[in-house]
Amino acid sequence: MYQALYRSFRPETFQELIGQDHIVRILKNQLDAGTTGHAYLFCGTRGTGKTSTARLLAKGLNCLAPQGQRPCGDCAVCRAIAAGTFVDVVEIDAASNNGVDNIRELRESVNYPPASGRSKVYVVDEAHMLSTPAANALLKTLEEPPDHIVFILATTEPQKLPATILSRCLRLDFHRVPEERIRGLFVDICKARGITAEDDALGLIASNADGSVRDGLSLLDRCVTGSGSLTREDVLDLLGMCGQEVFLDITQHVLEKQVGEALLLFAEALSQGKEVNQFARDWVEHFRNLLIIKYVKDPEHVLNLSVENIRRLREQAAVISLPNIRRCIIELTGALAEAKWSPKPRIIVELAIVRMASTEEGEPMGPPKEKETEKKTEVRQPKAEKPKASPVGKPDPDGQTEEELWRCVLEDERISKMSKTCGSILREVTDHLFTVQISNSIQEEQFRKEEKLLEEILEEKTGRRRRMRLLLKDAEIQESFI
Repeated sequence: MYQALYRSFRPETFQELIGQDHIVRILKNQLDAGTTGHAYLFCGTRGTGKTSTARLLAKGLNCLAPQGQRPCGDCAVCRAIAAGTFVDVVEIDAASNNGVDNIRELRESVNYPPASGRSKVYVVDEAHMLSTPAANALLKTLEEPPDHIVFILATTEPQKLPATILSRCLRLDFHRVPEERIRGLFVDICKARGITAEDDALGLIASNADGSVRDGLSLLDRCVTGSGSLTREDVLDLLGMCGQEVFLDITQHVLEKQVGEALLLFAEALSQGKEVNQFARDWVEHFRNLLIIKYVKDPEHVLNLSVENIRRLREQAAVISLPNIRRCIIELTGALAEAKWSPKPRIIVELAIVRMASTEEGEPMGPPKEKETEKKTEVRQPKAEKPKASPVGKPDPDGQTEEELWRCVLEDERISKMSKTCGSILREVTDHLFTVQISNSIQEEQFRKEEKLLEEILEEKTGRRRRMRLLLKDAEIQESFI
């Protein structure tokens, strides 16, 4: 029967554990010196080796090899622990055994000596799922267990554990595994399995693993199933991703204000089976790469990209300003958050494309233009019937700009938290009116509830009564097409 790669290539010794050298050093020194603790807490994101390290520590505590060579991975005890048949190593899933009764059974079993090993090891996975009564029931045993007992708690969310549990354990934090280490593991696995794989293909999988070895092995397993070779195009198709050239092209269309071409390229990507949210996430990653190119002197050490891709990114980074990179990232991440709950996520991303290529918000997306030596200005007299509008950023009589004034209004303790964090923008202020831009109808409803309060606070700050007018961002975009 076929066994998944993440199970077939689980580390059997500390030397095979990748990306956690600081933890290997601590545990190896304790095993060699015979100073292991009675309770450990392994913390870190998924797929970084917490459970595998717990098994390695259990092997080291019971290995038959001489001290200093444990765990060997070859003795009968090590093989039994690897197979899950060693009775003195008990793995408990706290997500399904999180009650007080389960902990009482555990407390009774710890009183019995090991059946065949030197130590009895309890591995409690997803320890943060323990209920509060269950955690309290475990406290006494965890603080003063019998000499032959070792507890290993593994969790992805240590902040959810009670402080009384944390203080009784030796905490070890697992780091995300670097991409180059994951790629090196993939190269070894492909050689062992006789699979011909392109370096770019393995690098793409390692990048999408996001520091998780298990996730990376699952992706590799998915890509090589039933095939003796692996190319970059295979990975892109199987993962529903687009190549770097697609994001270079669509970003270039946005820079040149070619909204139609950008929308057509987006539609073409979707017609090839690419997923909307995945496309947006990868595009955010592209802008992040541009950001790294601009800020970091040697981006090759940060970006897991080929020399040719970095060269093309440098060319594009030279013609886009940092404020606009930031604006595009904000637009796309906002679209991702909104698309998550939308029945039509494609429309949300298309609107984001229109906004990014729009010249009405922010500065132009292209390279900054040189200032003209002589700039002609045209003075227009304001019409008598319309009040004069003060642009955002113009100093107020008290020394505050309009943006600072709006921040002061939102920081008032009487304003609800939702209104403070919705990302509203003050667009225009007149003698009797102030215009606030919002993103959607939900924010509009929230501001309508506090309309009078906002007007009162603004009057307190400026000494002048003004009415509030709300402007929907999408409505403004629609007006520009009419």
